[in-house]
Amino acid sequence: MNFQKIKSWYNQNIIHLQAWAFFMLYEIFITGIVTGRWGNLGVYIFHYTLNIVLFYFHAYGTKKIMETQVRFKNWLFIPFLIFELSLYIGISFPVDYIMSTYIYYDPKANLESFDQVYILRSLWRALYFIGFSTGYVFLLNSLRERKRVQQLEKQNLVNTIEKQALENDLVQSQNNFLRSQINPHFLFNTLNFIYNDARKKAPLAADAIMNLSEMMRYALKRPEASELVPLSEEVEQIEHLINLHKLRTANTINFNLEVNDDLFGLRFPPLILLTLVENMFKHGNIAHSSQPCVVQINYDRKNLVVSTINMINDVKKREVESHHVGMENIDKRLNNFYKDRYSFKFYKDDTNRYITEIRVDVENPMAGLNQLANN
Repeated sequence: MNFQKIKSWYNQNIIHLQAWAFFMLYEIFITGIVTGRWGNLGVYIFHYTLNIVLFYFHAYGTKKIMETQVRFKNWLFIPFLIFELSLYIGISFPVDYIMSTYIYYDPKANLESFDQVYILRSLWRALYFIGFSTGYVFLLNSLRERKRVQQLEKQNLVNTIEKQALENDLVQSQNNFLRSQINPHFLFNTLNFIYNDARKKAPLAADAIMNLSEMMRYALKRPEASELVPLSEEVEQIEHLINLHKLRTANTINFNLEVNDDLFGLRFPPLILLTLVENMFKHGNIAHSSQPCVVQINYDRKNLVVSTINMINDVKKREVESHHVGMENIDKRLNNFYKDRYSFKFYKDDTNRYITEIRVDVENPMAGLNQLANN
């Protein structure tokens, strides 16, 4: 049991032991080489033991004074220092006198009197180790303060993350609350009733109700923005949106949706296509007689190309800045899913047409989903 305690103490203080061993060997050999004098082993043991005790005694006392709550605590260092120096000389002189006179006789030591030379030499030696001890205390305080700051920064980071998580939960709860205000079952039953009642009397209104119903059904069940959805479902919503605008404008819009090849199994980030089409209705000239708005979707099992072309509505040019913000948001979302496997371009050509083009490497239809999952 005692051996275990000694081993534990040694492991905790090994750096101190190594530092003192190195310091004593260095100082003894340097002093011996410079002066040509070598002391006795007992003298070395006594003085270094006394100096090491002074070092830790001063460190302990300094720490206690710094921790005290006394108003003028800095003034306590003066009597503490006087006490240390007095005690140091009071112990050092009698032991030196006994060793030099009776144990290790040294006529050059000249310790027959408590003279000024001895006092100055002892004071210098004591202050030498007190200075080391003071630096040691401030180093420990600096390391403790740095560790405390790091812990505070870590705690602040954890608090920030927790706060962000709570805010996200609050936003999600608000969204769920708003969504729950409309009972989907009641809503769609009512729309179906209105549709069936209007189908014979007002077929155009009935078609509008049906398209609106399908779009609302999709909006209520759509996944989070971080998930992929079947591209065919997005295309269906585009068709509903186009039909609604045709009904609203008495079929005066010039708008074509062209889908080449089967989109089965192909998944795509939600609401990107719908955003592009809504921007065409919002910013484009959708009733141009010779230049139709066109949405093209080409898929060859390896690459997906989505392009939109529309004439720019000159009346709405002031909204072009918000339009670019929407395009930049689309680019960010595509980057989250596809990284370097996509390209997205949007520009105005010389004929006043606004063109967007998305190219995605989707040789593996699930590649986008897997890429997101790995992130």
